[in-house]
Parts: sequence; structure tokens; C-alpha cells
Amino acid sequence: MKRKVEVLVISDIHLGTYGSKALSLLDYLDTIEPQIVVLNGDIIDGWQFSKKYFPASHIEVVKKVLDWVSKGVELYYITGNHDEMMRKFVGFGVSNAKIVNKVVLSLDGKRVCIFHGDIFDITMRHSKWVAKVGSNGYGFLIMFNKAINYILKKTGKRQISLSKQIKDSVKSVIKSKGNFENKVAKIALQNGYDYMICGHIHHPIIKDIEVENQKIGYLNSGDWVENMTALEYNDKKWTLYAHKIDENLTKEDLRVISEKTMTNQYLFKELLKEFE
Repeated sequence: MKRKVEVLVISDIHLGTYGSKALSLLDYLDTIEPQIVVLNGDIIDGWQFSKKYFPASHIEVVKKVLDWVSKGVELYYITGNHDEMMRKFVGFGVSNAKIVNKVVLSLDGKRVCIFHGDIFDITMRHSKWVAKVGSNGYGFLIMFNKAINYILKKTGKRQISLSKQIKDSVKSVIKSKGNFENKVAKIALQNGYDYMICGHIHHPIIKDIEVENQKIGYLNSGDWVENMTALEYNDKKWTLYAHKIDENLTKEDLRVISEKTMTNQYLFKELLKEFE
């Protein structure tokens, strides 16, 4: 039986990249039944997007979300920096699905502001080209890391995550120099928000930040590249969900989805089926 979730917040899935843990995400999404879904930016990675790589599991994530919308689930797609092309369509949507830059929810008497967070990243504001170069380098590191872990697994040694270590260290520097969390908390105080929810820095957390003798709830939904985390709201409480998988499981063990490459030839065959 699927778990009921009043509000689900997920971010930084980075579909279209080799680092995206789409299979794990699908494994999680199949266990829940949300009422409100907030996709908090960097869902599809426009910076690293390639027509040559968008496997079936990535498409299944999109289909899962669209299926929720068709069933009446309230959905908000918040734009991020990696899917900034979506900002051209802010305001567009149907009755229960909208593209926005931020969303403010009223939950049990508390005001919650949800936005991606790149606006407070000093790298994005002043050296966007550095961020893009770093993103491409990170994509290469993901592939290199997979090769290393393949060798480690064959030799019976513990697998490592070079990409996570480097990403965490870089993001920590950005967060520290830009006073990311404090800036977010001050904005919350100025606008009367009780909670501020971000993504972007790939650092899942729930904590209180004190600003002018007042406590502001700061939450970050993490990502589906390294941490595999999401925020869930139920019974007047936010919790941080962390998806746990056995590192020895194969993709087939996680979910029976054929990892076909979505070539034009394959898609044409699928189209033909519609007319048979």
C-alpha cells in the first residue's frame, strides 16, 4: 500500500545526465501517493542535455509526474539554473499544474516559501560561466567515478564517491562565502515566512536559523545525483526522506525497466504501434 504524503518536495534530479539516479527515484515515487508535488528546480539538466542520452528510466520519471497531474495532483514546477529555459514559460500551466519561480504555501497556519535557491549563489550571480564549466567537469567526474567503482567492485573493495566529496566541498565553500542560509533566513523574516525551502546546493537538511531573536525553519531537499533525498510534509511536520539502496543491486534489481537508448528509430517504432 502506498504512503500518503500531503506535500512532496524534490529537486536537482538532473534528468539527461549520467549522474541522475532516475531508477532510484522511480523506486521511491512508486511507494507514495502525494497530494501536492513541488519540483524545486534542476529537474531536466539543460546545461548537459544531449539528444544521445535520455534513457527510458528518465522518460519514466517524466511520465510518472504527468500521470500524477492527470489524476488531479497539484503540481508546481519551480525553475532552476540548469533548467533556466523553463523561465520563459513562468506563469504557464493548467488548473492543477503550473510553472513558477517560487511558490508560497499555507500549511496548518504556517507560511512556507519554496524556491530553487540559485539567486543566492554568488557563483551564479557573478561568474555563471564558472558554474557551467564546473558542471561539465562534474559530469565527466561522474563517468570517471563509475569506472573506478566498477574496478573496485570487481576486486571486492568498497566503492567510493569522488563526485560527492568534491561536490560537497565546493558547495560548502559557496554556501559559506555567500552566507547562503543566512540570506535565505533574512528574506523569510522580511516577508513573514515561517519556513524557507531550497534546493540547488545539494545539501539535504532541516534546521532552525535564528534571525533577530526569531527562529526561521530552513530546509533543503537535497538531490537525486548523490544524496537521493526528498522532503515530505505530513501531520504538521516536515521530514527528510533518504532513499536507501543496496550498492550491490543491479539496475534490473532496482526496477524492471529496459534501458534502451531513445533513438529516433526506436521512437518511430513506438509511433507505428499507435496505428496498428
